[in-house]
Amino acid sequence: MTAAPPPLSAAPLALAGVSHEVAGARVLDDVSLTAPAGAVVAVVGPSGSGKTTLLAIAGGLLRPSAGRVLLGGDDLARAPERVRERMRAREIGFVFQGANLAPFLTAERLVALGARLAGRPAAETRAEAAALLAAVGLERRAGDRPGALSGGERQRLAVAAALAKRPRVLLADEPTAALDSERAREVMELLGRLARERGAAVVLSTHDDRLLDLADRVLQLRDGRLADG
Repeated sequence: MTAAPPPLSAAPLALAGVSHEVAGARVLDDVSLTAPAGAVVAVVGPSGSGKTTLLAIAGGLLRPSAGRVLLGGDDLARAPERVRERMRAREIGFVFQGANLAPFLTAERLVALGARLAGRPAAETRAEAAALLAAVGLERRAGDRPGALSGGERQRLAVAAALAKRPRVLLADEPTAALDSERAREVMELLGRLARERGAAVVLSTHDDRLLDLADRVLQLRDGRLADG
């Protein structure tokens, strides 16, 4: 494990005192974390412990009941919705369980779309898509649609598409859940390598203890509270 995380102001993503209630039940209770640039932070915990809720709040998909969500110093929890939408589009990459890719687009167009949504010109997005597909080992599958790819290939494609916008933060919710142990390890190693190369902070949830040695920091979420694992 690495040394203690940086202060809130120095981290691409920081949660401070985040709590969240649903129908009167507290799902998250005074959660704080920092995600350094170029590092992978893994959040582990039993099913229903609040991991998905934590990532949704970190990514601005859900407002917390209390606390701050700092993205590059801006409080995503209190920002107007139009600002939150812009920050999600340009600053945050998402990788969901099962890849969740548009089935009618080729691999190349899926990755290029991520760059276009971040506001970059078409010529640049094509070059970015080619570079990222090569980085994840899918350069020969550029013209294929997701349905023609294996589960591991789809997850690698999802990572490439998320990184195409050059996000400060990459959030991954159980990105290896549908994969066998060999493919799961490939995806985790890929996340770590690309995080370091591109300076992104990666926060992911996982239930697979066999992959935790690939994380820079492991946090345990249980009964809504977060602690070093």
